[in-house]
Amino acid sequence: MRILNASGCLDALAAPEVARQLDAFVTKTVTPLPREGSAPPRIAETAQGMLNAIGLANPGRERFVADHLPQLAELGVPLWVSVGGFCAEDYAETCARLADGIEAVELNLSCPNVDEAPESAAEIVAACRGATNLPIYAKLSPASWDIGEVARAVEAAGADGLSLVNTIRGLALDRRTLRPILGTATGGYSGPALRPIALAAVYACRRVSDLPIVGMGGVTTGRGALELVAAGASAVALGTVLFADPGAPARVRTELEAAIERLGLDSVDAVRGLAHGGGGVSGERVLAGPAPK
Repeated sequence: MRILNASGCLDALAAPEVARQLDAFVTKTVTPLPREGSAPPRIAETAQGMLNAIGLANPGRERFVADHLPQLAELGVPLWVSVGGFCAEDYAETCARLADGIEAVELNLSCPNVDEAPESAAEIVAACRGATNLPIYAKLSPASWDIGEVARAVEAAGADGLSLVNTIRGLALDRRTLRPILGTATGGYSGPALRPIALAAVYACRRVSDLPIVGMGGVTTGRGALELVAAGASAVALGTVLFADPGAPARVRTELEAAIERLGLDSVDAVRGLAHGGGGVSGERVLAGPAPK
């Protein structure tokens, strides 16, 4: 089973030795124009996780393609590019600029720290499908009331996979002043407390779709990864844990193998989909490859 990073939780150029532990590296979200991001403070720790309000700070599409992407390619790790924007055209234009050397595109359709595009997730996926032949993964929000319905819609629009889930909006108050810690007041909540929410999202989407799913949200151990696989994930991404434990990818992989052995199973394939009452998930596709039409 492949282990990736959650977008924005690892700077591969600053920590290449961590990135090389991964089976694929997912970049920070790229937008058409450079963004400085939100006003500080941008990070707040909580008892069970972390709030961030980075605000999609990034160098912009032109500099990313010209400078950052060639450096990332030198790492020797398959690359996924996280793409963001404020309208469907923004997303599509960035997808069109990405070369065939990219393994997949992940559409950030669910950032809680910036204004969303007016188009639906399906409309954005459809625009990007017309702009690139690269595999497209739609990253969805755990705040969706019926995330399974959203999954069905983006699959019909041409998505090749799902990334589940992004952070969910939260608030932390200063213990002394009782005022918001973050400069933006609210931010995206991640960490261990997000894991049951991520599990529910993966479970719901697997029930209605056979698209490959990258499960993420609160994974800190091999057991956490195992449960996402049992819910239907094809791969797992690590997020907040990377801030505290740079060796997490290798550790989680080892713990996952030990957990599978303790269950008396032969491989991770025997775990996949067990939460749905069976072994494995029929119709599963290659993780990074385009879905058959």
